Amino acid sequence: MNARPILVVAHAKREDTVAAALRVVDALRGAGATPVLPAADHDEFVALDERFADVGLLGSDVAIHDLELAIVLGGDGTILRAAELVRGSEAPVLGINMGHVGFLAEIDRDDMDAAVARVIDRDYEVEERLALSVRVKDAAGAVVYETWALNEATVEKASRERMIEVVIEIDGRPLSSFGCDGMVVSTPTGSTAYNFSAGGPVIWPTVEAIAVVPLSAHALFAKPLVVGPEASVAIEMLERTDGSGILWCDGRRSHELPPGARVVVRRSSRPVRLARLHPTAFTNRLVRKFQLPVEGWRGAS
Repeated sequence: MNARPILVVAHAKREDTVAAALRVVDALRGAGATPVLPAADHDEFVALDERFADVGLLGSDVAIHDLELAIVLGGDGTILRAAELVRGSEAPVLGINMGHVGFLAEIDRDDMDAAVARVIDRDYEVEERLALSVRVKDAAGAVVYETWALNEATVEKASRERMIEVVIEIDGRPLSSFGCDGMVVSTPTGSTAYNFSAGGPVIWPTVEAIAVVPLSAHALFAKPLVVGPEASVAIEMLERTDGSGILWCDGRRSHELPPGARVVVRRSSRPVRLARLHPTAFTNRLVRKFQLPVEGWRGAS
């Protein structure tokens, strides 16, 4: 069995990220751990630096259930990819920000060596984030697609020039129907992503809730909703819809939605696990991300 297999996920298109990945691989080996690469990344990394050639591959050399942790070098998009790669295992994800201010990354690149040392010492906390279970049913009610999301599940129009007609259902009861460009169903983690751009509420990660936000809806009652974490949210493509829609989950997984299709979103029984080295107040993350003006604050009373 491989000793302490740790997945390293990085964006191979950036020279500094590739160099950082090699530093992490060397540090893990030096500490007696086993660095692992996603199989899909191996050839690209080896083409950039042959020292990656003998790094183990996830799925062939190391089983997903054997992973101890995933170290991610990049922004939120790379972290979402890593969460997808380790889905089904208990391995937490540790994000190291490589230049973009994201909400999921734990630390910046300057602290990378210290972060790897703390991973080796198992000196971190694990934070569990609510994830979504997503199912698509056809007009006959049969499940035709199943997936999950950490940030959001979005139903969008497939044609730029046409709206989609939908009916929204909460906990098995119809709420309203209208024409719109789409619907965003978001977790607290995703509340600062697409949900934020769509005018939805920012939800603190400690709050267990699901946000439902219409996109450019043609209706009086088309406000953002916040429902309980155990609620079931369904979005049905009405038969009168002139055109088709598309489901996107975390901007990574998609499925076409013909008229009559029904998307059912619930809380997933399996949360996403994030490794935290320096638990930081979410308020501080918001201020840093959006460069919010806080000058003049005199401190808490």
